[in-house]
Amino acid sequence: MIFSAFERMVAMRYLRARRQEGFISVIAGFSLLGIALGVATLIIVMSVMNGFRAELLGRVLGLNGHLNVYSVRGGPLPDYDPLVQRLQGVPGVVGVTPTVEGQALVSVRGVASGAVVRGVRPEDFRVRPTLSRNIVRGTAEAFGDDNIAIGIRMAQRLGLAVGDQMTLIAPQGNVTAFGTVPRMRSFTIGAVFDVGMFEYDNSFIFLPLPEAQAFFRTGEAVTSLEVFVSDPTRIREARDAIQSAVAGVGRVVDWQQSNASFFTALQVERNVMFLILSLIITVAAFNIISSLIMLVKDKGRDIAILRTMGATRGMIMRIFFLSGASVGVAGTLLGVALGVSFALNIETIRQGIQALTGTNLFNAEIYFLSQLPAKIDWSEVVQVTLMALGLSFAATVYPSWRAARLDPVEALRYE
Repeated sequence: MIFSAFERMVAMRYLRARRQEGFISVIAGFSLLGIALGVATLIIVMSVMNGFRAELLGRVLGLNGHLNVYSVRGGPLPDYDPLVQRLQGVPGVVGVTPTVEGQALVSVRGVASGAVVRGVRPEDFRVRPTLSRNIVRGTAEAFGDDNIAIGIRMAQRLGLAVGDQMTLIAPQGNVTAFGTVPRMRSFTIGAVFDVGMFEYDNSFIFLPLPEAQAFFRTGEAVTSLEVFVSDPTRIREARDAIQSAVAGVGRVVDWQQSNASFFTALQVERNVMFLILSLIITVAAFNIISSLIMLVKDKGRDIAILRTMGATRGMIMRIFFLSGASVGVAGTLLGVALGVSFALNIETIRQGIQALTGTNLFNAEIYFLSQLPAKIDWSEVVQVTLMALGLSFAATVYPSWRAARLDPVEALRYE
């Protein structure tokens, strides 16, 4: 739609209301503010939920294999080396980690708590970036023999430091003539990691693979093989190839199957939030309709004069369309600027508010992560912008049509 200089001049003049038209200007201002806040809120919430999902996915896939191979009979996997070599030959597979995993009771100075114990080879521990790059105390090279690695939250909760002893109590005890006696083993803390996810930092313990095999009495077997692929987002294709490679020996469970309910809940929540927050923009668009209808009613005499001077109905419609659309465009652009700026600096803003109020706005025990994440998806920003502009333009159509249909004779007669 092309606007002439005359149409733009009149439209902008109507937006600068005189004193007696101040109420119309206030409504237009609230419409602009409502659209800006709606667009900004939608961008911020979508960015935070994208960041939350990406961070959780990165933490989950960083500590757990993209796929896990278990014995088809249940129980440990004996003689797993040939199977590892077979899996390493599958296209797309970048790593295979033999793992022994189980639960144990941690005892430190009379304080006991449950933990997930995972045994991996020291060389696999050191090449896993999520662990080796997040060692905050000790070193990754210290992991091995009787030296183990624990999370920062567990270390803080139990008051442990590098070099301290930790006692693990196995779930299966030794059967004696006097009953079952608990099996206990002491280990030295060689490294403390901080992956940024509360569940892992608070309850995971990594043991060298031989120590874990002895502790859980699996012999030379492992409980599973963790398989890492080059593109975990295309897991179904990799799953079919890996399943063929281990047919008859192992069963394959990918990360989507292991965390299906969790990530499905995140996606549903994200869609619902998008729908609810879109209503804010819709309400603001209705305010544009209200302000334009009031403006058309107030400018009835002006419209009649313009028509008698030769202005066509199309010109009148374009004038009022431009008046309403200007509010929507300005509000949308302001909202995009606010939303993107807030999302890019959301962690800094959170820390500033926490420092001022003295409250914890993002409890890691509740939200799993220790920092508030935000990841801007520019395709979503474009989608939100187009939606806001579309609603704004649609809101101006009916009032503009009414202004164009106004009979100048009737308008002058009732003035």
